[in-house]
Amino acid sequence: MKHLMKHFMTSRTLMLLLAVTCFFACGQTQQEEPVVEQEVEPVAEEDRWEEAMLAFEESDRTNPPPKGAAVFLGSSSFRRWNLDQFFEGKQVVNRGFGGSHMADALRYVDRIVVPLEPSVVFVYEGDNDLASGKTLEIVVADYQALVARIHEALPATKIVFVCIKPSIRRWNLIESIRETNTAIKSITESDERLEYVDIDTPMLGTDGMPRPELFVEDNLHINDAGYTIWAELINQHLD
Repeated sequence: MKHLMKHFMTSRTLMLLLAVTCFFACGQTQQEEPVVEQEVEPVAEEDRWEEAMLAFEESDRTNPPPKGAAVFLGSSSFRRWNLDQFFEGKQVVNRGFGGSHMADALRYVDRIVVPLEPSVVFVYEGDNDLASGKTLEIVVADYQALVARIHEALPATKIVFVCIKPSIRRWNLIESIRETNTAIKSITESDERLEYVDIDTPMLGTDGMPRPELFVEDNLHINDAGYTIWAELINQHLD
C-alpha cells in the first residue's frame, strides 16, 4: 500500500511539474512574438501647405488682387491678422500660413507672391524656425535666399522684415531671437530696398518682459492690442 501511495504521489508531482513547465514555456513564447505596428505614411514637407496654396491661387483667379499692393508673407502671426481692419483704405494682401518657416516662404514665394507684383513684401518668419531647433545661421541664410528670389523676379520691390516678436511662451528663446533679429537687421542696412521693423521693444513692459495684455490665451499669438502696435510701426513703411 505504501508503495502504491508513493508511486501515485511521484506521478502526480511529475504531472504538476510538466504543467508548470508548459505554462512558463507558452508564456515566454507569447512574449517573444513581435508586435506589428501599423505604418503611417508621413506627410511630405512640400505637401503640408498645398491646400493653403491652392486656396490662395483660387482666390487670385476669382478675385484678383491689385498689382502693386503690399503683401504680408509669413506664419500664423500674419495669418491671424485682419489686415483690412488695421490698414483700412490701403491695398494689402494676406499670404500668411500657420506654422511656416522661412524656408517655406521661400518655397512658395513664386506661387503666392511674385505673380501679384507687389510694391512691398512684409516678412514675418523665424519664430517657428527657432522654436523647432533651427540655428540663427539657417534662418539668416533662408532669409537671404528669400530676398534674392524676390529681387530676381521683382528688382524694385521693397522687402520689410518684421522682427521676431518676444512672447511669453517662447521667452526661453529670447537670446536666440534677438541674435537672429540683429543679424537680419544688419543685412537690411546693406540694401536700400530692405527695411526692418522693430516690434521687440514696444511689446515689453517696464520690467523688460512681454506685456501679457498683448497676447491671447496661448501666450504666443497677439491680440488686437498687439496688432495695433504692429500696425502703427508697419504703416510707416507702407507710406
